[in-house]
Amino acid sequence: MMKLNKVMAGYHMLVILSQVDGEFDASEGVVIAGYLHDALPIRFNLDNEMEVLSALPKEDYFLHFNNAMNDFYEDSTEQERIDFLNYAVKTVMADKKLTVEENKYLKELYFAWEPQFEGI
Repeated sequence: MMKLNKVMAGYHMLVILSQVDGEFDASEGVVIAGYLHDALPIRFNLDNEMEVLSALPKEDYFLHFNNAMNDFYEDSTEQERIDFLNYAVKTVMADKKLTVEENKYLKELYFAWEPQFEGI
């Protein structure tokens, strides 16, 4: 898989977070749209990325999430990671419930980046 830039990587992670519980809620889409708006001026072909993500088998979500998480980390600052983690939490909580699957992904993200969050 090719390396994703940080905006694409963030988008991939948020979409996976919105899908991992098996239900996509429109409120999750609003959070993802907000992330993309705030990520401007970096742009990418959203149709291509949706195609990639829609073809991704659910059993590959966790591996793809981890790859995107590492790509994001490589290209981001500590503040960008903090901001992204807030988007990740908002995405999974947009439907007012946190599932076991969503929590697993959030924990993976937090603990992978944890040394960066010591000052929070």
